[in-house]
Amino acid sequence: MNVRGIWAIYRFEMARTLRTVGQSVASPVISTVLYFIVFGSAIGSRIQGVNGVPYGAFIVPGLIMLTVLGQSVSNASFAIYFPRFTGTIYEILSAPLSFGEVVLGYVGAAATKSVMIGAIVLATASFFVPMHVMHPLWMSFFLIMTSATFSLLGFIIGIWADGFEKLQLIPLLIITPLTFLGGSFYSIKMLPPFWYRVSMINPVVYLISGFRWSFYEHGDVSLATSVAMIGTFAAAALAIIAWIFRTGYRLRK
Repeated sequence: MNVRGIWAIYRFEMARTLRTVGQSVASPVISTVLYFIVFGSAIGSRIQGVNGVPYGAFIVPGLIMLTVLGQSVSNASFAIYFPRFTGTIYEILSAPLSFGEVVLGYVGAAATKSVMIGAIVLATASFFVPMHVMHPLWMSFFLIMTSATFSLLGFIIGIWADGFEKLQLIPLLIITPLTFLGGSFYSIKMLPPFWYRVSMINPVVYLISGFRWSFYEHGDVSLATSVAMIGTFAAAALAIIAWIFRTGYRLRK
């Protein structure tokens, strides 16, 4: 394994983030504060709780997932699209790096950024509501796996996109709606039977459910199902990326 090559890509991407650390940190913090003002205070005061958990605390895992999913896709997609846009992708492809090492460098950096942002959102939320994470190891597992899986998805989007506007197309039209409809601010068990069954098609439900279980031992689906689904998503994304590098799809003109 070319550790030096992986580290070079990883360090470059992390350095790019540190140059805009104010923007990277301020945006999720402000968004979290606004969500708590609107949902936690205005709406939460009128809801007694969900599964015995105060509503303000109940939405914390959903807020973290909402931020992490968006950040993962955005960071990874831009990271690989920019070399394609400037033409420096050929330097990476000609370097003594396997596709796995290239992906590890870019996706590792994107996932690291997302985990950091998730931790910042969690710290910000703790100022608004009292929280206790019942299973910190499971919380870390879901946070890291979700960040890595959606960074892989972002990597695919960055290769597929042929313009800057397309980088935001899937996140805005698909990822964000699925996250809002995936139980970020409510339990899907509160829905009528028909819409509950429809919601079970949404893959984000399983991510949010498993992550919320790590906080309160309450989830919309079983822990085993959540773990199996996130493993399936990661494997599918890796298979698509392997096909992209094998065929050169959108990498070679």
